[in-house]
Amino acid sequence: MTNRDDLVAACDRLLEPERFKDYTLNGLQVAGRDRVVRVMSGVTACQALLDEAVAWQADLLLVHHGYFWKNEPVAITGMKRRRLATLLAHDINLLAYHLPLDAHRELGNNAELGRRLGFTVTGCADGALGEGLVWLGEPSPGLDALGLARKVGDCLGREPLLIEAPGGGEIRRVAWCTGGAQDMIATAVEAGADAFISGEISERTTHLAREMGIHYLAAGHHATERYGVQALGERLAAEFAVEHRFVDIDNPA
Repeated sequence: MTNRDDLVAACDRLLEPERFKDYTLNGLQVAGRDRVVRVMSGVTACQALLDEAVAWQADLLLVHHGYFWKNEPVAITGMKRRRLATLLAHDINLLAYHLPLDAHRELGNNAELGRRLGFTVTGCADGALGEGLVWLGEPSPGLDALGLARKVGDCLGREPLLIEAPGGGEIRRVAWCTGGAQDMIATAVEAGADAFISGEISERTTHLAREMGIHYLAAGHHATERYGVQALGERLAAEFAVEHRFVDIDNPA
């Protein structure tokens, strides 16, 4: 058992959310009970995850996608009311970290995805490691676009959508940014990447990839962002006297 405020303070020290200009509130979003024994983690604080937290009698829910996004309606009605009512009725804390969890050099979504794909990290295209969001690295030797797509699919359990650039050949430098980062493709190109991996794809992404000469792999927003929150949850379990359980709510997008 640990004090909620101590746990939140530890996360804030680790992730340093004040360094990021984000689209949402990072940190404690909904306060529940003061004492924490069970921490459940998941990608998005959807109703299905809330119901799992209630069933497991979790004290704190740790997510990457929480609530209170920029420009969303402020009225507490409908779906938003049901979600908040569930948390409040069961005295469950909601702790959410968005960009700070993407960028963290050890526990972040990009760090964890690169580790699982066996990339040798060489830096970031848009800032220092721990600050930038577009990571750069070297894949295993001999991989072409199809080989990289197979590797990503095997790792994530989800076949990526591959847009091949003209020419083919071995991929020597790869860039990646988890989630909805398809419009950072130009940053990857400018950094000299042969391939760029992210979560989502837009209609324009296909043309950009082909005309800029870079392979693009849309591997799933949810699929690419499952690992940072798990790593953070395991860190909390190791440092505090709490149980941790990750719940993966299926999401094909």
